[in-house]
Amino acid sequence: MSHDPIAESVQSLLSSRDPDAASILAAEAKRQETTLELIASENHVSAPVMHAMGTCLTNKYAEGYPGARYYGGCVHHDDAERLAQDRAKKLFGCKFANVQPHSGASANAAAFLALLSPGDTFASLVLADGGHLTHGLKVNMSGKWFNPVHYPLHYDESHPEFERIDYDEAERVCLEHRPKLIMCGYSAYPRVIDFERFRAIADKCDALLMADIAHIAGLVATGEHPSPFPHAHVVTTTTHKTLRGPRGGLILTNDEDLSKKLNRALFPGLQGGPLMHVILSKAVAFGEALKPAFKSYQKRTKANARALANALIERGYRITSGGTDNHLMLVDLRTRDAELTGADAETWLESAGIITNKNGIPQDPRPPRVTSGLRLGTPALTTRGLKEADMGVVAGFFDRVLASKGDAAECEKVRGEVAAMCEKFAMPG
Repeated sequence: MSHDPIAESVQSLLSSRDPDAASILAAEAKRQETTLELIASENHVSAPVMHAMGTCLTNKYAEGYPGARYYGGCVHHDDAERLAQDRAKKLFGCKFANVQPHSGASANAAAFLALLSPGDTFASLVLADGGHLTHGLKVNMSGKWFNPVHYPLHYDESHPEFERIDYDEAERVCLEHRPKLIMCGYSAYPRVIDFERFRAIADKCDALLMADIAHIAGLVATGEHPSPFPHAHVVTTTTHKTLRGPRGGLILTNDEDLSKKLNRALFPGLQGGPLMHVILSKAVAFGEALKPAFKSYQKRTKANARALANALIERGYRITSGGTDNHLMLVDLRTRDAELTGADAETWLESAGIITNKNGIPQDPRPPRVTSGLRLGTPALTTRGLKEADMGVVAGFFDRVLASKGDAAECEKVRGEVAAMCEKFAMPG
């Protein structure tokens, strides 16, 4: 386990002043330390990233942007935000960066507000095929205020690109509907995205191209996935997931006019005061991502994902699209057990110390609260130091739990073995 003196000091302070809060914090720290985190959108940040958030920068309102605040006393907050902006631009090779979004959803909402008018048409991949709720789901602002049309995956099992993006059909859909904006970048898509092809489609229908790289940002930053630049007009991302920073968002562009629209859309359009303590933490994370060790980490993350996918295939599970090119995979549970659901699998695995999330697979016949699959990812396991050989062990734990149909005794046995494995791989500290 990690030994973080600052975290221990915080725990001690809370214990003396607010034991109820201290108890919750201690329990969550133990949960994270003793479980295997396989949720593709989660990671374990470093101690510097974590502790930068718990600083005096949280005391200050800093509405506006560096050099143009609506409050006095922001000189050091300007420095912190400029540091985050400069590092983000260097990391992604772009000219303009807005580091203020509170989340990836906020970043996407700002981009919609800047680029579209209510009722405008945009194109995206539907959530059920790996998109995101902010890409046009009807219960979300993107689907309520705008008109989404969707391009498909290849659905023919005999096609060599089965369950991958059908770029020809995407072009046909976009030429038919003439969207003002085309979105690419997904929350549950395990293959490389052809940003250049999407830009060609956008140019044919006079649309802007927006890439949401929330999941693959760390891979993009290190050259382990092709960059959306120079093809995309706007790029949004979260700052956690593979980027391994604090929870937050980021908007990037090379277009000065668009950058001004995006800035105004975020503030004052959507948000008020920025979370300056989180922005400082983003700067720290971007600094870590600029170091050579971060590229090695991303390579290991991809290698671990391939190893885990292969180990699960060997045990009878189907991985959608046949494998993975990045950090995540979608597991079709039905090939192992036709009655097995994602909801049951998630619950049983958690009882054994393996944290996952149920997820629909393309053309899933089951509803989103049940699903036929799980989405798995390797960023957090890789952060803790697990390697390719360890993925076989993890797959073994996974299969034992599901093969037992959540048998309490077997889950408890696996839980002990998982905890023992976690002892060998310390949390970052």
